[in-house]
Amino acid sequence: MKASDLFVKALEAEGVRCVYGLPGEENLDLLESMRTAGMRLIVTRHEQAAGFMAATQGRLTGRAGVCLATLGPGATNLVTAAAYAQLGAMPMVMLTGQKPIKVSKQGHFQIVDVVGIMRPLTKSTRTLVSAEHVPSAVREAFRRAEEERPGATHLELPEDVARESTEAQPLSPGVARRPVADEASIAQAVETLASARRPLLMIGAGANRKLTSEMLRAFVDRVGLPFFSTQMGKGVVDETHPLWMGTAALSDGDFVHRAIEASDCILNVGHDVIEKPPFVMRDGRRTVIHLNFSSAEVDPVYFPQVQVTGDLANAVWRIAEGVGPRSHWDFTPFERSRAGLDAQFVSGAADDRFPIYPARLVAEVRRAMPDDGVVCLDNGMYKLWFARYYRCRRPNTLLLDNALATMGAGLPSAIAAKLVHPRRKVVAVCGDGGFMMNSQELETAVRLKLDLTVIVVRDDGYGMIRWKQEEMGLPDFGMTLGNPDFVRYAEAYGARGHRPTSATEFGATLTRCLESGGVHVIDLPIDYTDTARALGAGPLEERHAG
Repeated sequence: MKASDLFVKALEAEGVRCVYGLPGEENLDLLESMRTAGMRLIVTRHEQAAGFMAATQGRLTGRAGVCLATLGPGATNLVTAAAYAQLGAMPMVMLTGQKPIKVSKQGHFQIVDVVGIMRPLTKSTRTLVSAEHVPSAVREAFRRAEEERPGATHLELPEDVARESTEAQPLSPGVARRPVADEASIAQAVETLASARRPLLMIGAGANRKLTSEMLRAFVDRVGLPFFSTQMGKGVVDETHPLWMGTAALSDGDFVHRAIEASDCILNVGHDVIEKPPFVMRDGRRTVIHLNFSSAEVDPVYFPQVQVTGDLANAVWRIAEGVGPRSHWDFTPFERSRAGLDAQFVSGAADDRFPIYPARLVAEVRRAMPDDGVVCLDNGMYKLWFARYYRCRRPNTLLLDNALATMGAGLPSAIAAKLVHPRRKVVAVCGDGGFMMNSQELETAVRLKLDLTVIVVRDDGYGMIRWKQEEMGLPDFGMTLGNPDFVRYAEAYGARGHRPTSATEFGATLTRCLESGGVHVIDLPIDYTDTARALGAGPLEERHAG
């Protein structure tokens, strides 16, 4: 069997049915093996977008998404996507080609040390030097990508190795079970929670797993503990639940952080120091219980006094069995914080100004989307508003990146979400800056005949950095950009463009786009002038009006 055929059989053994990417001369053998095996290739317009799509598939399924690029510039275009998956704990396997490594007739043309480049950005990276290594290398790449903490891995397949003959056979993935937490740590966590007066539950990115989500929902209902989440933990537990306190996404003066300040104990499930909540958990004023697949990574603001290490779902269930609700718990301060957040959102959601007020944008998207609809955010100021106000009913229905926080991922992520969930409604929300970084993937969405709506939030500048510049007291400099006519731009790709002229018209337009099918682009101007007051630090009372 040819090594490239074996490689594809090894991918199939891992459950791979689809690969995203751009092929090149150096991986044409692999491409032909994919074709003859009937594997689907989603050809993108940029390798970075292919990586974002593969990472998003991994995020949604728990199984590594796969992307493909050639050597040199094709491989280096995957660098940002590698960091996106690695920091965001999204399982992904990258495949790149390379010139022959045994006999080369082209000197160093297009050759860069891709393995060396990928080493600090992945969990593992290697060059295959023999066809005999294909089965074990592929199995190890997927094992490393998918095990906790998930991330990116990379395999480089040179031309001459891809053409070798071999008698090797692919390996079948085994069944691995995670170790469970020991009884002593569970007992200590139970005792700590039981003795607290104002305990809180914090849900982090690591808790965004199917079984863990089910156990946490049962935990909240059984124990009655108020909860909040990090940005990447949103939706693990239904955020319309009366015990939801909000999202740790903003300044120390925000509503949810007032609740945190009033707590004396935080049960921290799935915390990842890459996604650092903007509050201190090492100040001695409260006891922090760390519950995760691995022990706590200590940094200047995080040093938990109690650690429970092991399978999250099992540990949450055992703690719930042990602690139960306690009559001496006092959640009154938390209830005031939740009331303040609710009042501010109600006010902002009814704001009729145009260009649209950010809270109204969030409200209109929430009204239009079903509970299982998926909203994919690019990176920008609007992300903070969605993190704060968009109430997720289910896990992985608001996809945002609060780890690498890269621009350009919103549209590719939405394409992957639609491919993974073809019957769900999917919306991408992108700033004009981030959208233009990978806007060419509109052609990919049209070619694939997807039903997809893209909201381009337009402020004709780099809004988040402009806000930071203003917060520092600096003059506006270097933040203004020009934009194409987004309606005509969409139509040039075969999509449909829309330009609403009021907040009410935007809501109606979005609903029509979701109902009519096809690819739609909505050009939506936004008013960020209230950001500093609404999202910044300051007296709580000043922010109730929104």
